[in-house]
This record gives sequence, structure tokens and C-alpha cells, in this order.
Amino acid sequence: MCRHLAYLGPPVPLSRWLTDPPHSLVHQSWAPRDMRGGGTINADGFGVGFHLGDQVVRYRKHTPIWSDTTLPGLAASVSSGAVLAAVRSATAGMPVVETAAAPFGDGPWLFSHNGVVRGWPSSVAKLAAALPPEDLLTLSAPTDAAFLWALVHDRLRAGQPPASAVSSVLAEVEATAPGSRLNLLLTDGVTLVATTAGHSLSVRTDAGAVLVASEPLDAHPAWRPVPDRTLLVATATDLTTTPLGER
Repeated sequence: MCRHLAYLGPPVPLSRWLTDPPHSLVHQSWAPRDMRGGGTINADGFGVGFHLGDQVVRYRKHTPIWSDTTLPGLAASVSSGAVLAAVRSATAGMPVVETAAAPFGDGPWLFSHNGVVRGWPSSVAKLAAALPPEDLLTLSAPTDAAFLWALVHDRLRAGQPPASAVSSVLAEVEATAPGSRLNLLLTDGVTLVATTAGHSLSVRTDAGAVLVASEPLDAHPAWRPVPDRTLLVATATDLTTTPLGER
């Protein structure tokens, strides 16, 4: 499937998460430890989104993250206190293009999906019919991840709180596409929302900072696994976890 991470806290270089740790996101792209049968490597593109004051920047490519010669210098020179990044393992039949790589986003929001929607696309046709036609016509890519972002984004625009938007989308997709794997990740630079539904996720909290990642980036003892079927909501200084509803 994919590997992703998100960080909220004091500004630090992007390299702190992408390239420097022994099991950094770059390392996870070619040597993941816990894909749970969802592929072997994550070579079908990557992306990093980060907040710089009021500006949100996304840098995405359709090539393997390890092959990008620009990224190491960029990651070492840019610091941010709000980051979401991902490496992609494309589901068979889905395109390998830059616009299919997470993070997806709009305004302050950054979004990523690790997993697969079973029976795509027919299984979620009824959910698609409830979206504004313009949203469907402007999907960044014909993929399940881009569609999930459209569902979440529609709820955010309607004023739904981020945790509710994410958890309600997960519940509706599970109801219509049983067996889907839905590790979702959303942040606006202040709040971070994550789910575990079929894939691994770990969390690390430090003074004034929180980091979640598909796999721990190092051997620091503060890392702890997030149980399957959990909704995690965090700021830089607060963290809550709640069991998701039964499937």
C-alpha cells in the first residue's frame, strides 16, 4: 500500500522525518517492515506537504522518492512545524502520476490514505453520486485515495469537525466496500486526525510535539503502536485515541 507520516510541533527541517532517521520515510520506501500483504516497496511516487506561516506547500512526484536528487537539499533547508508526507505503492490498475501522490489538499488541509477501497470504483458509486458533480469532474486522479479526499473535503466545507469528517467517511466506505483498508491522515497544521483500519500506525509524543507514522522512524522508546480500529486526534500538546465503531 503506502507509508505516511505527520508532524505537529516546533519547526524542524523536513529532513528530520524524510531522510535523516535510520528508518526514515525514504528508507521505508524501499525497505518497509509492516506492509501487511499490501505490496513490497513504495516506488510509485511520493509527496510532502508543509505549512510555512500562512502558506501551504506541496511537493509531489510520480517517481520513487529515493531517485529525486532535489529532495535532500530541499528537506535539509526547509523547516516547518506542520508536515504531512507519504510514499506510494499504487494499487494495481491505478495510474502512476504525480497528481495521484499524497498529500492531497486545499487551503490549510493536507490528506493521505494508506490502504485500498475494495471493489473500486463500483463499490462506492452511490457515495460518489452524493458529491457535487464539480468535485468528481476535478478529482486530481482517478484513484480511491483522491476520491476519499473528495468525500472528506466535502464534509469539511459543510462545517463538519475534522475528526467527524474522517470517521464518518471511513464508516460509510466500510459499509459499502467491506474489507477496505482505511488508514487516513488529515491535518490543517493545528489539529491532526488519523485512523487505523487495516494497516499499521505508531505515535510518538515529545514536549510540545506529536509525530505519527506508518512505522517508527527510529528506536526511540517514546514510540508506541496505535491499535487497529482507532481514531487518533492530536495537537502539538494533546492526544486522544478512541475506538472506531464495529464494522
